[in-house]
Amino acid sequence: KTTWILRRKPGRTLGFLVLVILSFLVLRRLEWSTLIPAWLQHRQLGLQAKGKHFMLEDSIFWIFGGSIHYFRVPREYWRDRLLKMKACGLNTLTTYVPWNLHEPERGKFNFSGNLDLEAFVLMAAEIGLWVILRPGPYICSEIDLGGLPSWLLQDSGMKLRTTYRGFTQAVDLYFDHLMSRVVPLQYKHGGPIIAVQVENEYGSYYRDPAYMPYIKKALEDRGIIELLLTSDNKEGLKKGMVHGVLATINVQTRQELHLLNTFLLSVQGIQPKMVMEYWTGWFDSWGDPHNILDSSEVLETVSAIVDAGSSFNLYMFHGGTNFGFINGAMHFHEYKSDVTSYDYDAVLTEAGDYTAKYSKLREFFGSLSDAPLPPPPKPLPKMTFEPLMPSFYVSLWDVLSFIGEPIESEKPINMENLPVNDGNGQAFGYILYETIIASSGTLSGLVRDRGQVFLDTVSIGFMDYKTTKIVIPLIQGYTLLRILVENRGRVNYGNNIDDQRKGLIGNLYLNDSALKKFRIYSLDMKKNFFQRFSTDKWNNIPDVPTFPAFFFSGLSIDSSPSDTFLKLEGWEKGVVFVNGQNLGRYWNIGPQETLYLPGPWLYRKYNQIIIFEEVMAGPVIQFTDTPYLGRNQYIH
Repeated sequence: KTTWILRRKPGRTLGFLVLVILSFLVLRRLEWSTLIPAWLQHRQLGLQAKGKHFMLEDSIFWIFGGSIHYFRVPREYWRDRLLKMKACGLNTLTTYVPWNLHEPERGKFNFSGNLDLEAFVLMAAEIGLWVILRPGPYICSEIDLGGLPSWLLQDSGMKLRTTYRGFTQAVDLYFDHLMSRVVPLQYKHGGPIIAVQVENEYGSYYRDPAYMPYIKKALEDRGIIELLLTSDNKEGLKKGMVHGVLATINVQTRQELHLLNTFLLSVQGIQPKMVMEYWTGWFDSWGDPHNILDSSEVLETVSAIVDAGSSFNLYMFHGGTNFGFINGAMHFHEYKSDVTSYDYDAVLTEAGDYTAKYSKLREFFGSLSDAPLPPPPKPLPKMTFEPLMPSFYVSLWDVLSFIGEPIESEKPINMENLPVNDGNGQAFGYILYETIIASSGTLSGLVRDRGQVFLDTVSIGFMDYKTTKIVIPLIQGYTLLRILVENRGRVNYGNNIDDQRKGLIGNLYLNDSALKKFRIYSLDMKKNFFQRFSTDKWNNIPDVPTFPAFFFSGLSIDSSPSDTFLKLEGWEKGVVFVNGQNLGRYWNIGPQETLYLPGPWLYRKYNQIIIFEEVMAGPVIQFTDTPYLGRNQYIH
């Protein structure tokens, strides 16, 4: 077999020097083209599609890729995960770029900390990995709204993923900023990026034939000069192709591989074959079984891909975690939101541990390499702690008195159109709506995605996609009606992404009469939200707490912290915050039963744990060194 790894010369010393120069230039935002040293001038052709092979400069190149999303992995663990990728025998990293996280408010960009894309790409280069970048703007990725920012939905006429002017104007401004960071990291400028994907799986959506040519031009006009790719599954492959861009495929079975390779040959002629996403597992939804894919089947399919002469990318090599509220959802026959864990039954676990898939694939890739693979890094240690009893508590109703004045409105306002965050609306979290009613009857309305209904502080039930009406019992006089609405995740794939506004959508009716005069509280639960919880605001926990409520506990650690997992047995549904970090949602309907707590987010000595529980608190907070993703498992 032709050697599939392009050897880098003249060696480690030179590679280190390249890294130093590249890092300096990225940090200083200098013009690279005038500063590339003579010994880098040979980088002229880049990755090319020539006949049935990829060529990198004048050598045949096989892409053995794997996906890791920097925004789903604690920055302190990027190196560990990338080293494990290299040691498995892969030579290329692929990653998405989430627009909604990088531009949370229009024109305000965040590329720091865990969102430092440039640092992640440069680290991959240092470790010896090439990079395929998948910048979107839409990425799917089982992330909220497929990575599109929620403030786009403030426009009632918005048509996402089309050449609708309101959308393209936002994309242009985002790409102006993003590509100024990406362009210097390209191969021909001395960086590791050898290819860039044009949007993602557009053939499955295909609302506008002018859209993909627009995205292609938007990339090229901003200096993207490396090989361009598209990526589609079998339903969208034909419509997702665009002139001058190499089409790649997404599959999970050998049967799909044969069908799609035959189709690609018929429409694209003799071109290098690439499986952009070979799905090593699958994501989980709340209330469904945990998905697993047998390691032997994974090995057999990857072997078949290689035998077919195709390059590939393992999606996912390492999934990570939907920290915070970033998880997406699916809505075909019914709405289903994704769990916090993005373990994906991938080659590495959610916490970066080795699996049977890793061992089998490493042995297989090693047999194809003409040099020994690097030794895998040692597994990271795990910790467990004694169960903790919550120490203090404050009900949501008491919190309302110190989080600021509510928004007053004649009618309900959906989450995206709330006058908060400098006019950008609210992206994630909860909203509380309050109004006064004077009679009993039937309450009806569209609640997105789940609303707990209260009379004053007494819960009387829930409204959601299935339950659109609820009976208000007999009341005496004027009574405060409250609805606590949770955004459980915007749909990330499908034809209904334009309809993903959250909160109360339209009017709320009592006996067919629209209710008026609302007070609305934005409960985004960002870090500045908890800065208002001063020590004097917390109370001793009563025998019968009032829910929803926040519970506080302190965790003392005597040694250097390592990873652990929280298990909230007896608790029903809510969110956990540790030292200001949002670990994500928990829900007793499963399949996920533990929350991953990375060691780097813990402090030696004192740690703060805050739990927001909607319905019922358990007696203790438990810790385990083993994740648990559900008793019932669904095998693909």
